[in-house]
Amino acid sequence: MSISRRRLSVLSGAVVCLLSLSACAAGPGASPAPTSTASSMGDIVVPPPQGRVLGVGTVIEAGGDAQLCLGIVMESYPPQCAGVPVDGWGWAGLDGSESSGDTTWGAYAVYGTYDGQRITVTDAPIMLALFDPAPLDDPTGGVDGTSDDAELTRIQDEMLDGWGDRILTSSVERGYVRVLTVWDDGTLQDAVDGAYGERVVIIDSALREID
Repeated sequence: MSISRRRLSVLSGAVVCLLSLSACAAGPGASPAPTSTASSMGDIVVPPPQGRVLGVGTVIEAGGDAQLCLGIVMESYPPQCAGVPVDGWGWAGLDGSESSGDTTWGAYAVYGTYDGQRITVTDAPIMLALFDPAPLDDPTGGVDGTSDDAELTRIQDEMLDGWGDRILTSSVERGYVRVLTVWDDGTLQDAVDGAYGERVVIIDSALREID
């Protein structure tokens, strides 16, 4: 497996990916200059979901501001991440949280609406230890890709430079580039299919629409 070459190069210590939706990987290295294809795709606007979404990860509230960590969480104490802001969050009645100073955190399945920037809670969160998710469809159909690892690594680096923070995690595995993003309704998948060919890059959406 080839791994993301620049994510978390400035972070110290170990990191943890608290995702059941995708594997994550990161490591040191340098990426080539972005191409016009990757840069233009980085500007694509994905319409927000119309109904409720489900997101699974660590919720961190610091100083009254809550966020859902859908990507990598730093193993600092308290933990830190660059997550999606969450409105309407409350700890009352929730088990599984821990606090240090003005920071409280815990791992939950979060239901809400997503406007493209923020999640607004609509239902009571479920502690991940008690959450039984529905199985996810495998977009590869269980079939390995046929692309060369060197070419996949080049595409991965190009996307990391062109897409920036849109990418939560990325990896090269089983003949594909797997990219985890906060939300995709198929718009990003169509874009990478057009740029790199079908069954080369797989876009995984951390938020799943449930309505």
